[in-house]
Amino acid sequence: QVQLVESGGGLVQAGGSLRLSCAVSGRYAVGWFRQAPGKEREFIAAISWSGGDTYYEDSLKGRFTLSRDNAKNTVYLQMNSLKVEDTAVYYCAAPRRTDWVNLLGEYDYWGQGTQVTVSS
Repeated sequence: QVQLVESGGGLVQAGGSLRLSCAVSGRYAVGWFRQAPGKEREFIAAISWSGGDTYYEDSLKGRFTLSRDNAKNTVYLQMNSLKVEDTAVYYCAAPRRTDWVNLLGEYDYWGQGTQVTVSS
């Protein structure tokens, strides 16, 4: 059974930064998604199992950065220059593959989510 556990969420002022972590067991790519109140869950970014390939949703390029440390079984999402509209529950997830994918339906395993709130 694949397990994913997010951490690092919290309250931050606009313009600030947060680093989310996702502890993941197994040899899988990892994707990050977010869901704001009243909105559908949306894809943010993904990283291959090796860490050599990453993909970002266009509007987030330059502000969000993915990395992973497989020795620690952890994927990191560094979020900079946060905006109020980044407020959401953030989820990490894994597909049954080692290369990244940006389709929600391809993800089989999900974490419980961590709340990120950006205040103005």
